Amino acid sequence: MINTLKTAMNEQPALFAGTAAFLILATAFGFQFAGYPPCEMCWWQRYPYMAVIAATIIALTSGNHKKTWFLFLLAALFLTDAGIAGFHAGVEQKWWEGPTTCSQAVDLSGDISTALENIMNAPLVRCDEIPWSLFGISMAGYNFLLALALGLFCLVKGRTND
Repeated sequence: MINTLKTAMNEQPALFAGTAAFLILATAFGFQFAGYPPCEMCWWQRYPYMAVIAATIIALTSGNHKKTWFLFLLAALFLTDAGIAGFHAGVEQKWWEGPTTCSQAVDLSGDISTALENIMNAPLVRCDEIPWSLFGISMAGYNFLLALALGLFCLVKGRTND
């Protein structure tokens, strides 16, 4: 198994990266269906993975998956995702404020009808709360680490690509 993984990483880095993106995205949807609905920023983090998967499929079918520029494209997508995930992890840790659309407290001041309207218009899942963590790292934190590692992997493979 380890030798197969090493072979895939060395001989088919784009396929390896596309498969990793697919598995990460599948895991995100698995968490969603297990009762952890995504916030708005969680959705933002899924879009680069979707783009990686689509680009990998197109590149594999067109024969461009071994081209240096394609690995750099994947690197840009993964590093974009790492930036989004890092920002989200910072919002969760209260290091900085997130978008007001998903991290504001509901305003309950005013009369009952105004308070009820504010509750009904509030986002269902807040971006500044951590619904799940392992060893003190949230899903956004793990996504940051994975996307950063995959982005650097694609950069290195792109630089050393023949």
